[in-house]
Amino acid sequence: MFRKTTLALTTAATMFAGSAFAEGHSMDIVDTAIDAGSFETLVAAVQAAGLVDTLKGDGPFTVFAPTDEAFAALPEGTVDTLLQPENKDQLVSILTYHVVPGKVMSTDLTDDMEAETVEGSTVMIDLDNGVMVDGATVTTADIEASNGVIHVIDKVIMPDS
Repeated sequence: MFRKTTLALTTAATMFAGSAFAEGHSMDIVDTAIDAGSFETLVAAVQAAGLVDTLKGDGPFTVFAPTDEAFAALPEGTVDTLLQPENKDQLVSILTYHVVPGKVMSTDLTDDMEAETVEGSTVMIDLDNGVMVDGATVTTADIEASNGVIHVIDKVIMPDS
């Protein structure tokens, strides 16, 4: 459904503050996430993975962005381990699993839809009980940025190893 892109991308977003909603469309995905204040872990991960310039690029990108709380729910030590330079490839894989090429708004989604991620795997969209992406609930949808859209999710999704 979505063409695979060769760009290495990553994730950004969750429960954006009111200012992010108001100003998000004029800012790129990274700046929108920074402005929200709820994505410090995601932004740190994007920086450690070397994906900032990519996510500030033209896009468009669709990012399923876990909140700081979503990262905090991972087993203790997981985030610290992933942020170490020797684990950069694994971090890039996880982050790019949260990104779909193109701008996909919530109105474009259909139940049991599969979308190919930048990482190369597919995520499953389930609309039976609200909007879910690989078991993560979309808590805030359609946060527009100048180079795409962010959908905030309540957990970090992982590609199959």
